[in-house]
Amino acid sequence: MSARQLDIIGLVRKRAPITGEQIAQILGVTRPSIRSDLALLVMLGVIDAKPKIGYFIGSRLLKEKSGISDIVQRPVKEVMGIPVALRGTATVNDAVVTLFLENVGSLIVVDPYGSLEGIVSRKDLLKVTLGNAQASNILLGMVMTRYPNIVTVSPEDTVSDAMRKMIMHEVDGLPVVQPFQSSEGPAKVEAVGRITKTTVMKLLFDAMANEG
Repeated sequence: MSARQLDIIGLVRKRAPITGEQIAQILGVTRPSIRSDLALLVMLGVIDAKPKIGYFIGSRLLKEKSGISDIVQRPVKEVMGIPVALRGTATVNDAVVTLFLENVGSLIVVDPYGSLEGIVSRKDLLKVTLGNAQASNILLGMVMTRYPNIVTVSPEDTVSDAMRKMIMHEVDGLPVVQPFQSSEGPAKVEAVGRITKTTVMKLLFDAMANEG
């Protein structure tokens, strides 16, 4: 399942009954572009549709409520992935290559001691490269979103906490951070993992597959 399908499920949970047109408007896309996503979710029983009324949480998902509830209450540290990090002195070209090789949507930027400096996303890289022939040599420290202006979660937060933050802030993933052990300078954090919408979708899909 895709990140868009996770967004759709979140909207249906929060606003049901909700029409396909309303879902498309909130997501900023056209109704035809989400038709296949809605059809798949209905087929899987994740959501149900009623003519002239809209979409509801599906009967299958309601039956599996306890299993889904267990998943979303798990601590992030049990499901997080390994953070993919670069130094702030790496270039935009380095970041693009790393994104493709690691198949991730964003990169953690760290200082020489491993503490979190910022995060750079595909959107950040796209913005700086469009119409800029010299973009490949720009340092990540010049284009990243700097900490603390970054949405994060802790290892002890729940999957539900992470889902809520991703939906609220409209991001595809979050760094998982904990306090950085340092006796000098201001308080810092280190990135110990990452959790994405794809991570959450896989957990939910596996739960439904196992119940089936």
